[in-house]
Amino acid sequence: MTIWLNAGIIFTLLAIVAILIKWGNVRVVGVTPVRTFTFIAILFTSGLDVGLIMFPLTEFAGYADIKASPEYAFANPLSIEFGYWGFLIWGFYFLTCFYFCVIEPKVKFFEIPWVKFLNNVVIIGTCAFTAYLLLSNLPWYLPELGDGSNVIPEFYLIVLAAICFAVYSSTDIKYVRFLSIATTWLFIALIGFMWADAFLFGDSELSAFTKNIGLIGNYFANINEFVLPLNDYHEFYLFWWFAWSIMIGQFTSRFVGGLKTYQVLGAMLIFPSIPIAIWFSVLYHYHEAGIPTAGIKNFAMVFVGIVFVINSLDSLIRLYTDNLNLTVKRFGKFKYIAMNVVALSLLTLLFKLEFLQIQWVGALVIGLFFICIGFIAYSKLKTVSNIEGSPKANKIDYTKIETIS
Repeated sequence: MTIWLNAGIIFTLLAIVAILIKWGNVRVVGVTPVRTFTFIAILFTSGLDVGLIMFPLTEFAGYADIKASPEYAFANPLSIEFGYWGFLIWGFYFLTCFYFCVIEPKVKFFEIPWVKFLNNVVIIGTCAFTAYLLLSNLPWYLPELGDGSNVIPEFYLIVLAAICFAVYSSTDIKYVRFLSIATTWLFIALIGFMWADAFLFGDSELSAFTKNIGLIGNYFANINEFVLPLNDYHEFYLFWWFAWSIMIGQFTSRFVGGLKTYQVLGAMLIFPSIPIAIWFSVLYHYHEAGIPTAGIKNFAMVFVGIVFVINSLDSLIRLYTDNLNLTVKRFGKFKYIAMNVVALSLLTLLFKLEFLQIQWVGALVIGLFFICIGFIAYSKLKTVSNIEGSPKANKIDYTKIETIS
């Protein structure tokens, strides 16, 4: 699996370089373009899930234990956490976003029936994994509702409610903009709340926060170390990013609003990384200073985490139901909601039972990447060579999202 993953990463980086060389100044326009802030909000909130909120406080100690994990000795725990979530790995999303916006309309590889089937297996499986992550982390963040270790019926109800809400919101694409922007502001508010509690109303010096921000520079000084997997846990993360990349690329490609290719890459690498860096710096101080998060802070993190899950599931449900023609128009709203809620709930339980692994999904995505490039090289090389930009039918009309159901 490690060799397969390494091959996928190297291919992805080489493909990004090739795209920049050939189409770096091409203006990229999706079928439903939105303004840049909205595009970034959609990218950020759809491209991340509850793990961003819930994982760091459970992971810093492990990254600091270089006796158990000497491979982490080259960097501090904060920069390692950032390396697992920020900057370079957002290039995965750029590759697939550009492909589905500019190349796929000409190549139509994902319209091949068996490819379409595998593509939707990836999307549905990763949807369920997102819900499973929420379920598995609730005991740690809401010990008040249980014993801090076991999943209790209340947690299943919370996850079911999130799935139901996401399925309902997926019935109309106009909800995407509202959900994405609202989630972005909620996340910013959470950062502000946690920061203020530690540095304005707590006993911590503001210099501790600025010091943490500086620690993230260690990531950029050692960025080469993060390209290939450091260990099995990093490998899990990288497969997870691959699993997400193919569907996030499909979804976000719809909303690119006229940025040039190099600007899309820059926006995807830089803008999501800024709030991630600030958030991790705040959480790292809580970890280092031993500041408890029990009570309102945990509830706030869980609430924002749930909103992230709803946002991610909304976009992905919309994607696979469109691909498979399992739409509201075809089945009606009631049947559409019931079908998706049942399917995602059952698949979430399969992840809970460890019947499914996200690494398998990521490995399947890498396989699709290789088959796609082979398909292009064999039968569509001239077609791709002649591509000059996004399809001409894609016009910059920021009102279009208001008229599509």
